[in-house]
Amino acid sequence: MSDNKRKYILMSDSTCDLPPELYSQLGVTILKLSFEIDGQSHSDGDMDYHEFYDKMRNGSLTKTSQISPAQAEAAFEKQIKNGLDILYLSFSSGLSGTFNSTSMARDNLLEKYPDARIVCIDSLCASTGEGLLLYKAWEKMCEGYDIDELARWIEENKLHVCHLFTVDDLVYLQRGGRISKVTAVAGAILGIKPILHVDDEGRLVAIGKVRGRKQSLNKIIDLMCERIEGYENPIIGISHGDCWGDADYIAELARRKLGQETKVITSYVGTVIGAHSGPGTLAFFFMGDKR
Repeated sequence: MSDNKRKYILMSDSTCDLPPELYSQLGVTILKLSFEIDGQSHSDGDMDYHEFYDKMRNGSLTKTSQISPAQAEAAFEKQIKNGLDILYLSFSSGLSGTFNSTSMARDNLLEKYPDARIVCIDSLCASTGEGLLLYKAWEKMCEGYDIDELARWIEENKLHVCHLFTVDDLVYLQRGGRISKVTAVAGAILGIKPILHVDDEGRLVAIGKVRGRKQSLNKIIDLMCERIEGYENPIIGISHGDCWGDADYIAELARRKLGQETKVITSYVGTVIGAHSGPGTLAFFFMGDKR
């Protein structure tokens, strides 16, 4: 390790979709994106998740907002005044403008505090994929990595975070412009379930489709087996849009393949990402040789 041992803090945003208690355990400071439902604005995670997804099932419309430069600047300055440097892991720039906002905040503050260190990293990850990268970064921090060593490790490893998604209802992807209305209607009639991933540019991309929900979950495990080679003692991340049964099902499939001792972190798909993916989303994350 290098001699740069200035104290620093890990920060990230609420789209990490980790269990709330885990943020406290890791000592990570989280900035919240915001969402609107039924005309009312909320911070990400401030509404009960089951209530949120029930509202969506009943037809409530949603929209979301990224972190603003002013919001990020205020949060960063608080840490700088406490004598801490900052490593900020941001939601994928392929899905949000949050990375640009935090970078603007960094640049503004470094003019005011030239001796401070603020490192903003575009995770190119989403949901618990971002959370898994944050968790692994925390492990390296605990091993004694300084801020520069950790930044290098994240940059070298972020494209090894594999994301595999499926959704139960295509209408939400159609509303967000991810698929056409014709595809959504045809999929609903035929029971087609898409398989999506986050590519190397951090964008959500369809990579296949199967007929039936259970088949889509099984296909995700098949894809995991193709990509997880070379990673011992894996940690699996699972996030879901209020479908605990499916999350438990795919967790057990993963343990059968990887060993019952495999660590699994399960959480809800948060209210910001869930506003676009909808109830019934099942997302699966792991470190692999390629995305």
